[in-house]
Amino acid sequence: MPYIEGEDRNQMILFPECMDDYIDEDNVVRVIDVYVEQLDVATLGFKFAVSPGRGRPPFRPQVLIKLYMYGYLNGIRSSRRLEHETKRNLELMWLLGKLSPDHKTIANFRKDHKKLLKQLFQDFNILCRDWGLFGKELVAFDGSKFKASNSKRNNYSKKKLDRHLKYLDEKIEQYLKELDENDEKESMDRKPTAKEINERIKELRERKQTYETYQKELEETGKNELSTTDPDARLMASNNNGLDVSYNVQASVDAKHKMVADFEVTNSPNDQGQLSQMALRTKEFYGVTELDALADKGYYEVEDLKVCVENGITPCVSKQTYSNGTGDKDFYPGKFRYDQDRDVYICPAGHALSYGRTRRTKDKTILGYDYNNFQACQACAYKERCTKSKKGRSIFRHVDQDFLDTIDAHTKASQDRYRLRALIVEHPFGTIKRNWNAYYFLTRGLCSVSAEMALSFLAYNFKRAIKVLGVKEILRRLREKGKPAPV
Repeated sequence: MPYIEGEDRNQMILFPECMDDYIDEDNVVRVIDVYVEQLDVATLGFKFAVSPGRGRPPFRPQVLIKLYMYGYLNGIRSSRRLEHETKRNLELMWLLGKLSPDHKTIANFRKDHKKLLKQLFQDFNILCRDWGLFGKELVAFDGSKFKASNSKRNNYSKKKLDRHLKYLDEKIEQYLKELDENDEKESMDRKPTAKEINERIKELRERKQTYETYQKELEETGKNELSTTDPDARLMASNNNGLDVSYNVQASVDAKHKMVADFEVTNSPNDQGQLSQMALRTKEFYGVTELDALADKGYYEVEDLKVCVENGITPCVSKQTYSNGTGDKDFYPGKFRYDQDRDVYICPAGHALSYGRTRRTKDKTILGYDYNNFQACQACAYKERCTKSKKGRSIFRHVDQDFLDTIDAHTKASQDRYRLRALIVEHPFGTIKRNWNAYYFLTRGLCSVSAEMALSFLAYNFKRAIKVLGVKEILRRLREKGKPAPV
């Protein structure tokens, strides 16, 4: 049987085929094209929204917005790869009208419009909000680490600098000793000459001077660490307790269609203190008076939770689990029951721990109270399992523990809802990191990586909207939106 054969490459055709015939009616590029063309790029503030009229004509901003949107939707983020795709990708040829900006123009567009790219993400979100794609009731919050364009080798802490300086001092001392040695003892092994040793000492002293400059900068700024390639990046725990120089991306994800309502790129290694500001911004975007927020134990911080409650946001946050000195789970602080009427804690062995002292911060603000019963601890059969302290066990009660107990009770009563948290908020991060391979940043600096993240979340929300409504329905709505209002 013969095979299915293609057309002869050398066959001349009388009438060229129309490029539009190659693009299906439900192709995503048709949505990108209509959406970007209806944008008011001049109002948004994009450069060259109006042609300058002199010199070499620039590309329309819409051309580069389309290119980036297509690229991020298909896991293509590098400016050089995007340039290459414009010359071989039929969809991009259709989308850009066969225009092919060079990689420098593509990279400069992202560099020159850092803040505007986040506005572009917000503009599409407003459109989705008007279309009813956000539920506006239940939102999940989480943070995820994205690798920065800065290696661990080029990240320095005070401890690391001290270690390097100590090593350099030892090496310099070793080379100086070699210079002082006499050469009377014959050896078959070649030893470095005095000139080579002096060059090596000079090199080590230059490195030492560089490290001392870093050390001085840390002391003057009060920072804990210094990244030399990307100054805004920080060393963070990620990838199952591994360490990487990264950024912490905070996101609020709506439960209805798992669409990202808002995001923020931070260089804080943990999530504490992030919940209230993210929730308040999401609530403002929705235009609602009340909001339910789901978050993991990384957000369990009393002042942050209080701000949420005061502003009509009901947090459902998992309680942090603290261990005791021995590591015996039967004697964790959570196993000690508080008796409010008697103002005592009842330990697992049945003894009552009463008020011992008040803990205060440096500015004399009350932090909480310690409860203990050292006399009962000395005769307790479980003392070795409960504590390593010779005096006995002490339990700390936060000054706002009654408020925290209310949060814990609400979270416990809402376990069915809380279990949805991971399903809601992990979906965008999983899609971006695994499907699009965008687990690292190409640019440097907090503002630049925020622009990258805006493009990633814009592409994600764009994909979700198409999945929910379909290409034809979105095209209909966009064209309806673009029609002039009746007079």
